[in-house]
Amino acid sequence: MRKIQIDASIKERCAEAVLGVLQCSVTVKEDDPAFLELLNGKIAELAEVVLSEANKREKIQSTRRAYKALGKDANRYRCSAEAMCRRISKERGLYYINNVVDINNYLSIKSGYSMGTYDLAQVQGDILWARAPEGAAYQGIGKNVLNIEFLPSLFDALGPFGNPTSDNTRAMITENTKEMIMVFYAFDGGADLLELLQEAEGLLKEFAQGHNFEKNLL
Repeated sequence: MRKIQIDASIKERCAEAVLGVLQCSVTVKEDDPAFLELLNGKIAELAEVVLSEANKREKIQSTRRAYKALGKDANRYRCSAEAMCRRISKERGLYYINNVVDINNYLSIKSGYSMGTYDLAQVQGDILWARAPEGAAYQGIGKNVLNIEFLPSLFDALGPFGNPTSDNTRAMITENTKEMIMVFYAFDGGADLLELLQEAEGLLKEFAQGHNFEKNLL
């Protein structure tokens, strides 16, 4: 597994910050109908939650508290789990991208943890999870240039490529992805991360021909 460390710039402000990490080989393709049924069932369930309650889930709240501790406005820069749950509450559903990205999104809306899944071939060297410095920015997926300063971001030898709000286009999953790394961003100690990593492995095996799995908690 690719080496990942959590920097003191996060741990000093968010003592319960933990990463759940899964690395494996996959085949990226369109969603299987059986998986879409699972995803759409979860979307329908969450659509019953009123918008004002969409951010009240404890894992989303723990991420919001972490953002505040790190110096980031959690209302202006919502974590991805909250943003998706709000979108569902507004009855806008979710975009369907591909099997791997949609498995990521399913696990995120189900658990309340924000997540990121990255093309490992586009990640250079070891990975550090650190508080992004003042003025840091990158091209977000489906967004304009994103101000990521103070966000808890993943860095490699080339710079930042992911965080709980939005990921960089550089390491996004595409049809050419062969090896991926999935990250659960937890700020509550991550008591249920092992179970979620097992669920992620099962879904990737069934719907993305996943194999050569490695899992870790940091």
